[in-house]
Amino acid sequence: MDGWAIFSGSTHMIAACASATFAVWLRGRNERFGAAGTPIIAALAICACWALAVVVTGTDSAATSLLEAVRNLACLVVVYCLFVSDGRQKLIKPVRPLLIALAGSEVLQMLMLLVERIDPHGPFGGSPMLGLSMSFRMILAIGGLVLLHNLYSGAGRQARLSLRWPAAALTLLWGYDLNLYTVAYLGHEWPVELAALRGLVLIGTVGLLIPGAAKRSDELYFSPSRAVTFQLASLVGIGLYLAGMVALARWIAFIGGDFARMLEFGILITAVALALLTLPSRRMRGWLKVTLVKHLFRHRYDYRTEWLRFAQTIGRSGENALPLEERAVQAVAQITESPAGLLLVPGEHGDMVLAGRWQWPMPEVPATALDGMAIRFFELTGFVVEMDAVRAGTHSHGEAVIVPQWLVDEGRAWALVPLIHHQRLMGVVVIARPPHPRRLDWEDFDLLRVIGQQLATTLAEHAGQDALAEATRFDEFNRRIAFVMHDIKNLASQLGLLAHNAESHAENPAFRADMLVTLRNSADKLNALIARLSRYNPPQSAPGLREAARVCDVGLVIRQTVQQFANLHPVFVTHDQGGEIHANADALEQALVHLVQNAVDASSEKSPVFINQTNDGLHATIEVIDSGVGMSPEFIRTRLFKPFVSSKQGGFGIGAFEARELIRAMSGRLDVESREGLGTRFVVRLPLATTTDLLSTYAHNNEQKVA
Repeated sequence: MDGWAIFSGSTHMIAACASATFAVWLRGRNERFGAAGTPIIAALAICACWALAVVVTGTDSAATSLLEAVRNLACLVVVYCLFVSDGRQKLIKPVRPLLIALAGSEVLQMLMLLVERIDPHGPFGGSPMLGLSMSFRMILAIGGLVLLHNLYSGAGRQARLSLRWPAAALTLLWGYDLNLYTVAYLGHEWPVELAALRGLVLIGTVGLLIPGAAKRSDELYFSPSRAVTFQLASLVGIGLYLAGMVALARWIAFIGGDFARMLEFGILITAVALALLTLPSRRMRGWLKVTLVKHLFRHRYDYRTEWLRFAQTIGRSGENALPLEERAVQAVAQITESPAGLLLVPGEHGDMVLAGRWQWPMPEVPATALDGMAIRFFELTGFVVEMDAVRAGTHSHGEAVIVPQWLVDEGRAWALVPLIHHQRLMGVVVIARPPHPRRLDWEDFDLLRVIGQQLATTLAEHAGQDALAEATRFDEFNRRIAFVMHDIKNLASQLGLLAHNAESHAENPAFRADMLVTLRNSADKLNALIARLSRYNPPQSAPGLREAARVCDVGLVIRQTVQQFANLHPVFVTHDQGGEIHANADALEQALVHLVQNAVDASSEKSPVFINQTNDGLHATIEVIDSGVGMSPEFIRTRLFKPFVSSKQGGFGIGAFEARELIRAMSGRLDVESREGLGTRFVVRLPLATTTDLLSTYAHNNEQKVA
């Protein structure tokens, strides 16, 4: 007990000094608390006297109890003045009876103390006096807390800025007193240890009043971080759990007997099992986070933390870093605790295609994930589409028209976040449903829209860097052409020398024979160089290919292509519908050779490659299918059709690029669908000879409408 007495005296002495000092400092600044300024100064002075009495006479003396009653009366006056300073004089009438009753209980408490002092052996002396006194004090503490609750909950938003600090200080003071009085009433004795801690409570009360007296108190907020809040909530939950277990164990021990021991062990095993099942649960953590954010914070997100995490995710680099497309999906998904997502980007034909997926092996995304109408919708509105609203039919911006059926059927799809850069759609992120789903609100939409704009800027910058790199590679290609020109120059020199020697040795049969061989070889080399160079021209600047286009049998070209691989790899034609197309047969054969060769290189030695050819009335479709290693969406989008980028050792990376350019030159289209580990399907579409004029007229009419 001596230790507790020393602790109590020290803390109450510090509390008395703090109360007196702050009261003196507040004398010239009492207007900062409005009408409650002067009562607060008086209450602080009385608290200092009460704390000093505790130091001199102890925590349970008559003088201490008398000053405590005076302190409580002063605090009630402070509450009344806080109501008045809030401008609710008319509304104070309903609580005046409660104020009068509480003040009367404290006056009665003071009278009882005086009677006990005069006649210690009277009806108000001894143990009955303690129980009655604690009852009155409990009534005062409960009534004061109820008044504070009504005061703060009924105040306006602006009024709460000035009320929160004094209300918090009184809540701390009376809240601790209520626990102290309750323990004393139930234990029938004064708890010296708990009473010794009241000095610390008074210090905390003064500390809570200090921010309210600051010049800019309306700008001071107590806002713990979400990490601290979640950890604190976890500790509180664990504490309640342990308290419940202790209470249950005490009850079982009270029962006694062998049955009680068996029941105790059974409850222990059940509790441990429940803890192991619920505490590590991701769904449980998600529910706890949503609940705490909903009830403890004005905003759902800690924007500083979210922005730092976003920057860290996007800026991650190194060999182990995910591709940019996957990091972009991850950055958006982390905002809403989504476990997975997809990235769709504009394709070459005015639609949207899959560019990357993060932790979402399903669903099967079609080659055209979103059509051109969806691109225009997002560019005009920038609206974040909530899939549950689309499924429920409560959409308000017409988004149901642009959402394809495969996304509606995919139950995990939760929201579509557009990535807009200067009114241009750079992509759409499809995020999956979080473990603890909820309705998206205005704060979600605003944050996702801002994050989408930042991601769009990043993707646009990355695309610009790729374009610059491609231009650099084309510059390298031009340098390679210089070597080709050198070869042409050598051939020209050889032909010139041959013509000069022919003037002297034209009659020599041996010379004529060598001359013919040299001319044939030179002509073959020149033709090969010219043909190779002409294939790198764009369609509008390749008149050679346009002029060479004629009607040819697509089935014959396919059979000639397969014949070239007869002794090299198993290549089969599963279906050959045939038909005439308007194309350059040699160029088409060269393009198919490139595609088949790529399929062969991606397949194992005995894995066959299949070619399937059908007609749909307008186009002839040629499919080159393999079951090889496949390609990722990121590789297809950024590397497959890029010249001088090859995954093969020593490859030039021109095959797929050249095949696409040759097919484009024939007014065709080349698409690719691939899955890693499953295989690849190249699809070539060329107009049939009977529909070439019709398609040309249709394209010409569309160009005129756009113009």
